[in-house]
Amino acid sequence: MRVDFAFGKTGLLLNLPGQFHYHLLEARSAAPLPDWQSSLHHALDNPIGTPALEEMARGKSSAAISVCDITRPVPNRLTLPAILPRLERAGIPRGNITILIATGLHRPATDAEIREIVGEETASQYRVVNHYARNLNEHRDLGSTASGTRVYIDERFAGAELRITLGFIEPHLMLGYSGGRKLVAPGLAGEPTIKTLHSPRFMRDAGTHEGSIEDNPLHRELLEIARMAGHDFMLDVSLTRDRKIAGIFAGDPVQAHRAGVDFVSRVMLELIPEPVDAVITTSAGYPLDLTFYQAVKGITAAQHILKPGGKILLLAACQEGPGAPEFRDMLKTAPEAGRFLTDIEHRDVVVDQWQMEKLAMVARKAGLLFYVPGLPEEFYAALWGTAFRTAPEAVETLTRDLKDGARIAIIPEGPYVLAKVAQAA
Repeated sequence: MRVDFAFGKTGLLLNLPGQFHYHLLEARSAAPLPDWQSSLHHALDNPIGTPALEEMARGKSSAAISVCDITRPVPNRLTLPAILPRLERAGIPRGNITILIATGLHRPATDAEIREIVGEETASQYRVVNHYARNLNEHRDLGSTASGTRVYIDERFAGAELRITLGFIEPHLMLGYSGGRKLVAPGLAGEPTIKTLHSPRFMRDAGTHEGSIEDNPLHRELLEIARMAGHDFMLDVSLTRDRKIAGIFAGDPVQAHRAGVDFVSRVMLELIPEPVDAVITTSAGYPLDLTFYQAVKGITAAQHILKPGGKILLLAACQEGPGAPEFRDMLKTAPEAGRFLTDIEHRDVVVDQWQMEKLAMVARKAGLLFYVPGLPEEFYAALWGTAFRTAPEAVETLTRDLKDGARIAIIPEGPYVLAKVAQAA
């Protein structure tokens, strides 16, 4: 069986042995909108639960727009040219419009990446700036949520008179689905807020996983934070497999996001009849597999369809290596997965430990294998599993001990697939 996996910018074509029963789980999506431009204008002029965007902007003197960083394939270059003129027609001066790259605790976007994120014309004509979570003096203290999370939000967003987010909706390993409120926190939150949101209190709750909204305490917490920050209007899209626009959801940050989640969950859900013995998955290729930090999402998404003790093979380019310095150091020195989980349970949260925590939770119940060529080999010994220099070698090791007819799930686009076992759906 030949399968083309999403891997970096080029893909990875592999031959798989023929004696197994394969479940090919492809990223499902709706058809692309036949006229996305008209659909976009209609959504902005007839949003869900709010007046038209231009009407909302009338009488306001400033606006802030939060957009994803380079790790998310959001089509801001297509949507911003419809949004920005509406703000200016409503009377907001161009100089009072700020586009914020919602980095969370990721590294800042480079000038080249900013042009890729928002488009050349927008980058040259509007103020586009990075968010710096560690500079707490650049944030507004908004008090605490009902559960005690101290909320710090970028002053440039909190201080604007109109606050907008642009995102896209896909399954997310902690929040259930991305988009909406995530562009406020953690996207524009201060480091203390982000650490709390990623603490074991939330990370180990049974509701914080892909596809979970109703029983997800982290989702509820972010909605409350977004309300505290004055989140006025959102525009989220859903994307097809080749990243064309399939759906547009604009308006009230709660109602419009929920409409997008309902749409995406109907379209993306893949059911298999029973758990599988092994999974071969990815982190959906560029830009999501730029770092090992991001690539963890391919593993967490695959765990829900795996038998206890089964194996997961992750294929991810990791062109930029492990990720941020904090994650790099933690990855290189972490103890065994179970001990890591015990060690962090009652200590102060360290930046990026949450991704390691989610990975450790899977490593305790599954065998992990990696083909991550961009990750320097000095990290291989510390991984909670085995890393290989070639993809065929990784596949051979994964299948070596499986019986003929064993069930293997193939997920070429990793976390873009929302996979569940039928009886558990």
